[in-house]
Amino acid sequence: MSVSSSTETHTSHTSPVWVESMGGPLIVVPVSALAAWHGCTETGVMAGDATAPDDYDRACAMDDLAGVIAVGENGAQALVLADEPATSCYLPEHRAFLRWLAASAEAELTAAAEAVLVDPATEWEECGTWLSDGPATLMDSAVAGSELDIEYPGGGKPAQASVSLPTGRWRIRATHTKADKENWVGLVQILPIES
Repeated sequence: MSVSSSTETHTSHTSPVWVESMGGPLIVVPVSALAAWHGCTETGVMAGDATAPDDYDRACAMDDLAGVIAVGENGAQALVLADEPATSCYLPEHRAFLRWLAASAEAELTAAAEAVLVDPATEWEECGTWLSDGPATLMDSAVAGSELDIEYPGGGKPAQASVSLPTGRWRIRATHTKADKENWVGLVQILPIES
């Protein structure tokens, strides 16, 4: 498994870029709105003593497997991969985020995910709709978008992965499925909504 510490391009012929969380949910923020995502702040409820939630608090409040929250004040939306802080990657050929819930190897997890995606018996939870204006970034919701390229004091940068998307309105569905004895697959898939 390769975990990104900087923006990397993904094609279907390479191993996906996996993004880890520091303990909270991962989030998919449109590139156009990254500067408006402030993550976990000292003025928020989790890290501070405020009563008003910051962006990270709002992402953590997501009760479903996935959902959408506002970013900034210009109508942008971010997709929250909620429920648990599972290391995740984007599978562009399926427009799906694969969440590493339980597996001994990446190849086995990916194969199990492929099987779940094509199985008509897979039980999906509907998680609303997401409006996106194009390319996005999969990242830890605790990190501010403006800090993705800033090195940590101990070295390395916040984990992130590019999510190549056209502008569109997407139906969100998610599942946590035990694919076999070894693999527990989490998936959040976005499907285009025709206008």
